[in-house]
Amino acid sequence: MDDRRQKIADGLAAADKGKADLAQAQARISVIEASAKSDSHARLGEAERQAAAIIEAARREAEEERARIVAQAQQDAAQEVQRARDGLRSEVAVLAVKGAEQILKREVDAEAHAKLLDELKAEL
Repeated sequence: MDDRRQKIADGLAAADKGKADLAQAQARISVIEASAKSDSHARLGEAERQAAAIIEAARREAEEERARIVAQAQQDAAQEVQRARDGLRSEVAVLAVKGAEQILKREVDAEAHAKLLDELKAEL
């Protein structure tokens, strides 16, 4: 009977030890889960910061590209305006000479005509 009592006592002690081990294991699991959640949140936060930095860098690059394109377009427009002005000056000079020629009812020779055109271009 003592042998049986000892076995029962040993069994109860083993059960108590098993319960204690189970409680410790559950506590460790809770700590590991909390750590995993914390790591997950930290990684998520870092990923969000990196995404924001990438977006900001892309936004800056796009703004720089927009500024470059606008500056190039303004330069092209200014050159086109200058070409148009030069063309108009030439046309006005030709018309002025033709008008003067008609008024005077005589023809101006080619050399004088070219010189007169150059002078008119310079004045315009």
